Amino acid sequence: MTLKHPVILITGAGGGLGSTAALALAKAGAHIILLDKSIPKLEVIYDAILAANAPEPIIYPFDLAGANENDYQDLANTVAEEYGSLQGLLHSAVEFSSFSPIDQVNTKDWGHTLNVNLNAAFLLTRVLLPVLDKSQHASVVFTSDSSARRVHAYSGAYGVSKIAMEGLAKVLAEELESGHKIRVNTLVPGPVDSPLRKRAYPAEDKAKLPAMASLEPVYQYLFDARSIGVTGQIINAPTFHL
Repeated sequence: MTLKHPVILITGAGGGLGSTAALALAKAGAHIILLDKSIPKLEVIYDAILAANAPEPIIYPFDLAGANENDYQDLANTVAEEYGSLQGLLHSAVEFSSFSPIDQVNTKDWGHTLNVNLNAAFLLTRVLLPVLDKSQHASVVFTSDSSARRVHAYSGAYGVSKIAMEGLAKVLAEELESGHKIRVNTLVPGPVDSPLRKRAYPAEDKAKLPAMASLEPVYQYLFDARSIGVTGQIINAPTFHL
C-alpha cells in the first residue's frame, strides 16, 4: 500500500532512525519535510531520497532546543502556507548524553535533554495540530524506548523524558480520539544498529542487532491507511507483524 503523496514532517531527520523513516516513507510516495539542526546531515538524506527516485523532500533546518515559541509557530505557518494541510508528524529527534545516577546529572544536561525529547515534541505538536486537523486522516507518532516501561536505574534525564513523552502521547490520543481524524501512537524501535545504540552501549556486538532498515515496514504502516483507527497504542517494533 502506497502513501499516495501525503506530507509528513520528521524531526531528527538527519539522525539514524529519522533518516531511515524519511527514506522509507519517501519511497512509499510521501513528500517529506526534513527537520534537523544539522544541514550536512539533512543534505545526506535529501540526496538519498532523490537517488531512490522518490518525491523531492524539503529541507527545514531547525534547532528544537534553541527555538522559541515564535519559531515553532513560524514553522507551522510555513507548512500551512506551502501545503495547506499535513498528514503526518514523526517525532524522531532525540537527545542522549550518557547513563548516570540522578545525583550526577547536571542542570544544563537535564534541561537540554527534556527540551529536545519532551518540550519540543509538545510545542511542535501543539502548533501543528490545526494543520493536521485539516486532513481527512493524519498520524502523529512519538518515538520512545523500552526503558520507559521498565524504568531502569541510571537512565537519567533520557529515561525520565521518555516516560513523560509516552504520557504525553497517551493524553493526546485520548483527547483527539473522538474527532476520528488524528491518530496518535508511540513507536518503540527496540535494539537496532543505530548511532544512539552505539553511544549508549559501546561494548555491545552490533553485528547481532537488526539493521535500521528493518524498521521500514512499521514506519510505513504507521503513516499509511492501514493504521487508520489505530490510536493510543504503543507499537513494539521487534514484535510487530503486519
